[in-house]
Formats: sequence, C-alpha cells, structure tokens
Amino acid sequence: MKALVIVAKILALVVTFFALFPLHALALRFEWPIARRLPMRFHRVAVRVLGARIVERGTRPAGHPSLVLSNHCSWIDIVVLASLAPVSFVAKSEVAGWPVFGFLARMQRSIFIDRNSRRATGEASATIARRLARGELVVLFAEGTTSDGNRVLPFRASLVGAARMAVDEHALDELALQPLAITYIRRNGLPLARAERPDLCWYGDMDLVPHLAGVLTGGPFDVVVHWGEPIPFDSASDRKHATREAWMQARRFVSDANAGRLRARSDD
Repeated sequence: MKALVIVAKILALVVTFFALFPLHALALRFEWPIARRLPMRFHRVAVRVLGARIVERGTRPAGHPSLVLSNHCSWIDIVVLASLAPVSFVAKSEVAGWPVFGFLARMQRSIFIDRNSRRATGEASATIARRLARGELVVLFAEGTTSDGNRVLPFRASLVGAARMAVDEHALDELALQPLAITYIRRNGLPLARAERPDLCWYGDMDLVPHLAGVLTGGPFDVVVHWGEPIPFDSASDRKHATREAWMQARRFVSDANAGRLRARSDD
C-alpha cells in the first residue's frame, strides 16, 4: 500500500512539472518576468502532495529588496518557501549535480556557491547583489547546512557581504536583511517530540530517498514559517552584528514554536 501511495504522489508531481515545463523553459530562455512565479505553481501542488500545512506568521517582505536569512531543517523547506513567494535560493555547488533535485534547483534560478573557493564566493555575492538590485527575494540558508530542527546553528556572515555590494554598487536606497524561521511542529495532529523531528528534518548523513519515502507516507504535518522584523542594512552597517541579530530572532521563533508558545505570544 505504501508503495502505491508513493507512486501516485510522485506521478502527480511529474505530471504537474511537465505541464508547466514548456512555458517555464521559454520564460527562463527569454527572461520573462513570469519565470519567477511559475515555480510557485509547482510547489503549491508539491505542498499538497507532501501533506504540508503551512502556518505563516509575521509579515512577508514586499516592495523593497530583501536578503532572507533563514534556518534550514530539511529539503522540505525549499518546497514550503517556494510555494509562498517567488524566491530564489543560494545553494551549495554540489546540489547542481544531484539527480532530479539539481535540475529543479536550476529551474528555480538557484545561485550555486562553492564555499571552498574565495573567487566563487565573490561571484555568487555579485549575482546575489544583482538579484537584490532588481527587487528579487533571495533566500540564504545562513547556517550553512541543515540542522535537526531542535535548535538554530549560528548564522554565517560571509555571504551577507552581498547585501553591502548591492547597496554600494547598485545604489540601492533601501535594503533589508529579513530574518526567517522554519519549524516543524506537528504530524497527524500531534506535537512532534524531539526524537520525532528527524522524520521531517533531513540533516547530517541521512539518505535522501528513504527520507522522501517517509515524508510521502507518514501523514500530514504542520510547519510554521515565521517572518521576523526586517533589519535595515546600508553601507555603514556591521555585517556580523546584523547577521547575529537575524540569528537571534530565528532562534527565538524556533524555540517558541517547539515549546508550543506561539499562541501565548500571539495573544500578547
């Protein structure tokens, strides 16, 4: 029975992808604005197929360039965020070579970076800066890796330099660092215990295919996407200080969500 469920859900994703692919390929080829929004349609179907129920809190950035600094728990994060807004992601260079997922990342207009190459980091920063200058929403998983969902690893400040490059080289009047926290809190209506988070969070040396199968067959789950308070950023801003402020916001949101304090905080 589980095998049939997996096949049916994957088939739904494949059909959706190929229905959108011709127009999306053309939009990417000719740089049509719709190329930024078409992936949202695919990911909204994917959210339903996976059984993700999204609770969105805070105010999503709109009307000004924003570099989103987010924690990172799972490959599911990408599906969830891409279903909400026309975002592009900063991804490690290895992702580009992954079967299926690498192709999807390229279709999402992801910015690939080799963190071991200073030159590659500089090129990625320049690409991020250009995207920000065009008013795009760029998501940087600032921990640099995925975590277990019980905590938020310190955010890295290296690629936040792209924000300063956008301000200095593209003469932006307004730019913000946007803290974001993603937390998986319930499955099948029941709160996730600490030991159950690996069922949804994908980190360390966990194999992708068994994890994907478990997500597809494990039942619906609730994920909280919490947009924090934007942090104004200009050429005089301290990059490390601003990154730490974003990390502190994300850490607080994840702690509140995991501890079930969201309702109490919302009522304040």
